[in-house]
Amino acid sequence: MKSKSSFPGAASCYLESTRNMAKSKFEYVRNFETDDTCLRNCYIVVRLDGRNFHKFAEQHQFTKPNDNRALGLMTKSAQSVMEELEDIVIAYGQSDEFSFVFKRTSTWFKRRASKLMTHVASQFSSSFVFYWKEFFGEQPLLYPPGFDGRVVLYPSNRNLRDYLSWRQADCHINNLYNTVFWTLVQKGGLTTVQAEDRLKGKLAADKNEILFSEFGINYNNEPVLHRKGTTLIWEKRDETVTKRMKCPNEGEKDVAVTRSRRTVEAYHCDIIGEQFWEKHPDVLEDDNC
Repeated sequence: MKSKSSFPGAASCYLESTRNMAKSKFEYVRNFETDDTCLRNCYIVVRLDGRNFHKFAEQHQFTKPNDNRALGLMTKSAQSVMEELEDIVIAYGQSDEFSFVFKRTSTWFKRRASKLMTHVASQFSSSFVFYWKEFFGEQPLLYPPGFDGRVVLYPSNRNLRDYLSWRQADCHINNLYNTVFWTLVQKGGLTTVQAEDRLKGKLAADKNEILFSEFGINYNNEPVLHRKGTTLIWEKRDETVTKRMKCPNEGEKDVAVTRSRRTVEAYHCDIIGEQFWEKHPDVLEDDNC
């Protein structure tokens, strides 16, 4: 009697049968997966925050209170995410955080929150490492950074605008405090503990007064990037390229061709008021959709 291996294809059929049996036996574990599909007709916001970034900034000697190299790298990484996931209609970033807004009709990854969050986080983190030298030159990256993420749904344009306004207001509050704090340390000669004690209970008006009366600094003249953060949106840009083309009675010649291309553009401006949204009406979808 011939063994199974004596028949053509018998071994492969046996292995395939074994695999199918194993699959049917063990695939019950998929029932432990939870359904994390995001509710339809809602904007999906994925917000990333740097993990232990105070330590990261210290060990990489970031400039206080703001390091333009680090802010530029954050923006570059966010642009990379948007170019990879084109359903992101707007992103807003400040300090070590960035929020990415997927349009309400997006079906990327079947709207699974875990898929969206992990893809955004991994693309952002890898881009941060990949573009490090572009912004920090020969300064070495001592260890890889970490970013955690969360997913929040917003059903209306007003809800989403209020969220983005909240993040920009947070940018203003944090930057005003940090500007006064480090001015007291770097120019006022205070220790960090003394500067912290000096600012306890102080309101925004008090902090502005300290900057202006003691150091001649008008906070409103500080770089808008630091005060307002960075907003990224898609825009069409016309670009002119030269193409080699055949022309009747002229043979081949170089011809300038203008074409439109969608690119991610950065703005450092107020997004709490109406002006930005009136200028860019296509960012948000109709609430009646």
